[in-house]
Amino acid sequence: MDIRFISSLTPEDENAFAPALLKAVTAVLDQFPIAYTVRVETTGAEVYQHTHPSFDGPLTASARVALNAAIAARD
Repeated sequence: MDIRFISSLTPEDENAFAPALLKAVTAVLDQFPIAYTVRVETTGAEVYQHTHPSFDGPLTASARVALNAAIAARD
């Protein structure tokens, strides 16, 4: 799914609004067991992104460490 949001904000306002929008959307999506990436690109060439992996069942401690490292490397 690819969703585009076109705004009438100025580039400066988009850069200020984008992190709050990303935080609000990911707060909702993080509650679901789905893998997703939300990426916000502003007119001012700023990019804000959040990735959430999906997994089945509980992770072992070592798998959790590896997963967290992979996520941190992408962000």
